[in-house]
Amino acid sequence: MQTESSGSKTTFFTKDSIHCPVCDASFKREELRSGRLNVDELTDELHRLYKPKQAYGEIFPLIYEMEVCPHCYYAAFRPDFTPAGKEAASQLNDSFERRTKSVAKLFPGLDFQTQRGLQEGLASYYLGLQCYEFVSAEYAPSIKSALCSLRAAWLCKDLHRRQATENWDYMATLFYRKARFYYRLALEREADGSEAYSSVRLLGPDTDKNYGHEGVLYMTFLLELKYGSHENHEARNKVLNQGKTAIARMFGVGKKTKAKPGPLLEKARELYDKLKQELKDAAEDDEDE
Repeated sequence: MQTESSGSKTTFFTKDSIHCPVCDASFKREELRSGRLNVDELTDELHRLYKPKQAYGEIFPLIYEMEVCPHCYYAAFRPDFTPAGKEAASQLNDSFERRTKSVAKLFPGLDFQTQRGLQEGLASYYLGLQCYEFVSAEYAPSIKSALCSLRAAWLCKDLHRRQATENWDYMATLFYRKARFYYRLALEREADGSEAYSSVRLLGPDTDKNYGHEGVLYMTFLLELKYGSHENHEARNKVLNQGKTAIARMFGVGKKTKAKPGPLLEKARELYDKLKQELKDAAEDDEDE
């Protein structure tokens, strides 16, 4: 196994071992070395893209974010790994077989004790989704599940670019729909006080910048627009109208403001226009019928 002194060009394994609170095993964490990333554009999903560097090739920083025990496959975001694992150790132990079997079907040959690749990164978020089912409201599992789902979708798209015939694009859509569900749930639970995410240090949704509550609000309605159901037009229009009002109120769309400058404000204005256009088209279709 690599150590900090004998690592690769892009990552190293820490000298100190991590102790799994669920199965008592020890393992070492893989870290991304500094100075390896070449920043590119930001997508409408607030996903930061990176250009490959000639010396290091293509790097995916998302794949190193989840702590994963290579022995029992307990997975969680790093700040949650030990305390949440201790609290839910019994349930996580009981779900060990289900967890390992489900991940083995999708990702045969996983190895979290060597350098991670895209499949290990994707599997880490898939495992995280299963583990956060047992975590208490103190750890804001709804928003953590939303982040796991969204990042899993992004990694599926990365895999699809490399393996276009392996149905990773289909899996991406499934994870996007999960992300839509969990973002909506997180917003509802934040509003009624049953599960506050305001104390979560990094709400991402990516690793380069924390867009906080405004980012959660934006992502909730972006995912509704892109992946929400079209079966019930009345229900869809109601949700999109809620989104249009919320985005306008939160970001001051159409007003001159310096309160929320930068890329999120620009993306919010674009989202507002798209919501407004779909609602307009829907109203015109109703008039024609």
